[in-house]
Amino acid sequence: MIRLREATPNDAATMATVHIEAWRAAYRGLVPDEFLAALDHERRAKRFRGFLETGERGTYIIEVDGVPVGHLTIGPCRDDDLESRSVGEIWGIYLLPAFWRKGIGSEICRRAEAMLSTRGYELVVLWVFEGNGAACCFYEAMGYAADGTMKLIDAGAKLPVVRYRKELARRSTEEVR
Repeated sequence: MIRLREATPNDAATMATVHIEAWRAAYRGLVPDEFLAALDHERRAKRFRGFLETGERGTYIIEVDGVPVGHLTIGPCRDDDLESRSVGEIWGIYLLPAFWRKGIGSEICRRAEAMLSTRGYELVVLWVFEGNGAACCFYEAMGYAADGTMKLIDAGAKLPVVRYRKELARRSTEEVR
């Protein structure tokens, strides 16, 4: 059974483990090996803990049969060229690699869209590393399309990411539960 629960600062170490394992598996060949090797559990956990201690909402732990296997963060769009009141963003869906290709990511993506819809967002966006064919195929299968916007992020080198978007169906809070 897949369950989402709101993350707390006590989840920071688990989130760091998931984040590092997912990055090392998903981005090998896209992100410099030195950057991936240097990902530090203590620093990452401290960063997650600090973020969660602010009380900002929108980060969830993904559990399968009661075991934490990933995390999801959603919120208003952070892009200056889009209206953050009507555009939501999936900031990240991370799963331990052992749980990839089991339908969990699709289910979590649908739940994230439903939560954003109930918050009044009409459109959802997310960013994918250019050249990450698996992620591009996944999001395209979920109904997303690249919108032509690109930017560079620092991940050991300046690397291009592509923005994807999808229109959201209006949902009530009762439909999400």
